[in-house]
Amino acid sequence: MNDAPQPMKLTEDQLFAADPQASAWVVASAGTGKTQVLTARVLRLLLEGAAPTRILCLTFTKAAAAEMATRIAERLGIWTMAPDEVLEKEIRSLGHARTDKATLALARRLFARVLDAPGGMRIVTIHAFCQSVLQRFPLEAGLAPHFSVLDEGAARELMREARDALLGQEGPAPALGDPVAGIAVHAGEDQFAELMGALARERGRLSAALERHGGVEGLAKAIRKHHRVDKVRGDAELVAAGSADGAFDRTALTLAAKALLDGGKTDKERGQAIADWLASDAPARARGIGEYLGAFLTQKAAIQKRLATKGVEEDHPGTLAALAAEAERLRAFAERRRALAVADSTEAMVRLGSAMLDIYQRRKRAAGALDYDDLVHHTRRLLERPDLPRWVLFKLDGGLDHVLIDEAQDTNPDQWAVVQALTDEFFSGAGARDAQRTLFAVGDPKQSIFSFQRADPKAFDDMRGYFQRRVESAMAEFRPVALQKSFRSTPPVLRLVDAVFAEGAARDGVVADRDILKHEAERAGDAGLVRLWPAATPREEDAAEPWSAPTERKGGDPPRARLARNIAAQVRAWIESGEMLESRGRAVSAGDIMVLVRRRDALVEELVRAFKSAGIPVAGVDRMVLTEQIAVMDLMALGDFLLLPEDDLTLATVLKSPLIGFDDDRLYAVAHGRKGSVWAALNARAAAAPTDPEAEAVEALGALLARADFAGPYAFFAELLGAGGGRRKLVGRLGHDAGDPIDEFLAAALAFEREHEPSLQGFLRWLRAGAAEIKRELDQSGRDEVRIMTVHGAKGLQAPIVILPDTQQPPSRLDPVLWSGKGLPLWSPRVDVDDDVAAALREEAKIARGREYRRLLYVALTRAEDRLYVTGWRARKSISAGCWYELIEKGAEAIAKFAPYQPLVGDGDNWAGQSLGLETAQTAERKGGKEHEAPPPASPLPDWASAAPELEPDPPTPLAPSSADEADAPPVLAPIGAEEQRRFRRGLLIHRLLQVLPELPDPNRGAAAARLLQRWARELADDERRKLADETLRVLRSPDLADLFGPDGRAEVPVIGRIGKRIVAGQVDRLVVRQEAVTIVDFKTNRPPPRRVEDVPAGYVRQMAAYRAVIRRIYPGRPVRCALLWTDGAFATILPDAMLDRADPTREESAPPS
Repeated sequence: MNDAPQPMKLTEDQLFAADPQASAWVVASAGTGKTQVLTARVLRLLLEGAAPTRILCLTFTKAAAAEMATRIAERLGIWTMAPDEVLEKEIRSLGHARTDKATLALARRLFARVLDAPGGMRIVTIHAFCQSVLQRFPLEAGLAPHFSVLDEGAARELMREARDALLGQEGPAPALGDPVAGIAVHAGEDQFAELMGALARERGRLSAALERHGGVEGLAKAIRKHHRVDKVRGDAELVAAGSADGAFDRTALTLAAKALLDGGKTDKERGQAIADWLASDAPARARGIGEYLGAFLTQKAAIQKRLATKGVEEDHPGTLAALAAEAERLRAFAERRRALAVADSTEAMVRLGSAMLDIYQRRKRAAGALDYDDLVHHTRRLLERPDLPRWVLFKLDGGLDHVLIDEAQDTNPDQWAVVQALTDEFFSGAGARDAQRTLFAVGDPKQSIFSFQRADPKAFDDMRGYFQRRVESAMAEFRPVALQKSFRSTPPVLRLVDAVFAEGAARDGVVADRDILKHEAERAGDAGLVRLWPAATPREEDAAEPWSAPTERKGGDPPRARLARNIAAQVRAWIESGEMLESRGRAVSAGDIMVLVRRRDALVEELVRAFKSAGIPVAGVDRMVLTEQIAVMDLMALGDFLLLPEDDLTLATVLKSPLIGFDDDRLYAVAHGRKGSVWAALNARAAAAPTDPEAEAVEALGALLARADFAGPYAFFAELLGAGGGRRKLVGRLGHDAGDPIDEFLAAALAFEREHEPSLQGFLRWLRAGAAEIKRELDQSGRDEVRIMTVHGAKGLQAPIVILPDTQQPPSRLDPVLWSGKGLPLWSPRVDVDDDVAAALREEAKIARGREYRRLLYVALTRAEDRLYVTGWRARKSISAGCWYELIEKGAEAIAKFAPYQPLVGDGDNWAGQSLGLETAQTAERKGGKEHEAPPPASPLPDWASAAPELEPDPPTPLAPSSADEADAPPVLAPIGAEEQRRFRRGLLIHRLLQVLPELPDPNRGAAAARLLQRWARELADDERRKLADETLRVLRSPDLADLFGPDGRAEVPVIGRIGKRIVAGQVDRLVVRQEAVTIVDFKTNRPPPRRVEDVPAGYVRQMAAYRAVIRRIYPGRPVRCALLWTDGAFATILPDAMLDRADPTREESAPPS
């Protein structure tokens, strides 16, 4: 067996991209080894002599940064011990030409070189990098030096508090009354909440727009100008102008009205409406403008198709022309009113959002905190400052020679601006002069799926052009590289991907107009399979019985539920039959399967339920809302009961939960026919039958009620779930999946207590209001379980078998806040009130949404390694145009074969039919091995793990020599100077000098004491500092005390220990440890020294005896001496053992009671 590490295998294109002699822009299709290229380029840079600290790798996620750092560390670790021939092969595999002894020696030192680099090699997310920049230059950025960073959950909570403050007790202010009313006219409660949520998500963008336009007034003016209503003061003015005498052709319209009155019924109605309007005065015309508009325009403000019948025009030529001219005027007038209405609603939204942002920003400043948007925003503003101090630029630019960007397609404009500011000096003037400086970016516009973070695939192409011009203008080499060879997927999967995006609507947003998508398969000889199953469709519901339980499943159950059960049945069939993964030479296991959905909805719940019902281990979903997890809901219900025991429904929930375990019959027996509350009825039954489960429940809940009043949320729930057995009960009924929510629940309790007063009611309110969404790293679980993930969550992951069940529901919703290309926000409450600007932006948003939907399909398809199964469900008979299923079906028809399909569950109504499939046989050597081993059974926990720990004694006030009983202490010397605040300054300074000066040679101590006192005590006069130095030096130069300040002594030694039931804690001024004895020395400075040992205060003796008792436990068998060193006189008092024995705390513990 050969354990030698295998060298990295790079294709020619990968080697070309990894060459550090040129800047490179890499377009890497899915599975083409971009992380390997990044790793190889960093290794090449290190081999070329680049300092680790001068390399910056920016990644999209912390997980990606960790993976890349791990790969580099593992490879460098291998190099340290590899034989010469292995190391030479490694280096050559990277494309590095030199393999001489010097290069091999350098390669072996690189691991240590990276470890020794200050701060290590920087492989970080863009946010982490921005944080480090701002921490280096906080004052230049206008920030508090020790700012903290809010995570997403904390930022959401703070934004929610700002919203509540705006609309609650702190507002809305009178100035916000009109905006709130303006929004309320168009938005119901749900729509208002959605709008406020959108503003919270887009706070960074809104803040930038406000800053760009000089505040809310400037932004409001820009919005009105954008809608071409900046000269209009309001709708009343616009209507008045449109109804004024000179606004229309009265003569022509009067003749037209008369002509219409001679026509048919419709003509007469229109003619009468026009005549009535013309006969009114201007104010009346303004009031009746709505009815008048109805005579010419449809409800959508389009001109009616027929303004007059043919006969009217024949009898009165010119009538249609007059009506058409007025209709066009009114259409423009209505469009202008719409523009004004949209501008008004947008301005109201901006004013409300600006006020909410002001509160949010004030609260962040008060907390000294920044959110993630702030990190990028402030870094960009710092780097783009025209007056930025040159030394700041020198520090930043001088510390970087190579910048590498991972997942560049997901970089947003602000992040690109930071990269530009960092690298512009690379390729201009003095920055391009000496050392080789490069930029490397790798990404794939086809996988740009994070538009909600403002990522845009067009920016990837734009930045490629920008940097190519910059690099080439500096006479350096710029390499555009395309990676198309997939190391992940089998040929059938790749053929399907190419076919789906080969032509038609599927290309839009994924493949450029003149490009051809063509993946090369590295796994050409491996078996692969693609299947397109028919979709589950609705069917007629069975006739229901007059009465049946509402939980009973009927034959007409939803198609998504039947689909979920069929998928689970298919997976179970694979596992039970030993279905082989031919390319791996082993049977299919649950851990091989990844189910990808577009969104987390009811289908996900059906899938989890179906897998569990089929007995298939399932890891659940990749993200979860904590408050929606059953285990957490049970714990929260318990908390609600403890706050209000008389709440019957909550108590019933707790009694039915695993924490108590009542069944329906027992709960019914308690609740039915009761005269008071359920809690009172439960107590009554417990009193009547002390051995029944009701008594056990009352005892358990009563203990919790008593504990809840005194324990914080974390301590309370940690004890309940641990020693109280709560976790065991919850996991026992709900399965091990409940463990993650329980852990996150406890983590949330701990997080709450870090920021808030530890209140149970406050914690439950905070938890519900936050609705925290927890991300779970399913790929790192190591369990043999089916994974159910969103496509977004699966980005960067893969699985041997991928199932796509969510393919027939294309997105239909748009974000309520739209943004123009100029960065202006827009809010149009409804489509039917859109002006032309809103309509155009809405159409652009729909097009962009469709393009990202298709890019998301590319990501979903390319997660599959060996097999891909596509299916779906729909609630109506017809398929949605442009959905994934339709696009895949059109692509598959050209390359796949038809085969019969029969679902494994149900009777197949409206489901059984033809499926499309593509398959290749195994011709290459199989990999073999079992990738998903079942974990060994857990060992049983020892008894102590489930038992409540003993209460630790509360330590008394530390026994420190400086805190002797005042009754025992002699009077103190007068403090230096007259100020009361300097009372203890003298003692502190002498202690510090005695701590530092013994480490110096005697000739240097005087000068050092003067320098230290000058630094520590600038406020003291020179004479006072000289007196302190002289007193300290007399102590150090005393022959009688020299033994205490030798090399065996240590200063300021902390001491803590338990003596019987007492805790001794303090700090010994000096501890001298020798083989023959240990000496404890305590300095006394501001107290006049007693000359006789009998006069030493008893408090000092007791404390030294306590220290001696602890030190004896540390150094058993050695004599321990205690000395009090008096600096006022430079002598020491050795305390006799007999005196110490009488004060020994161990003697008090063992003394019999009197």
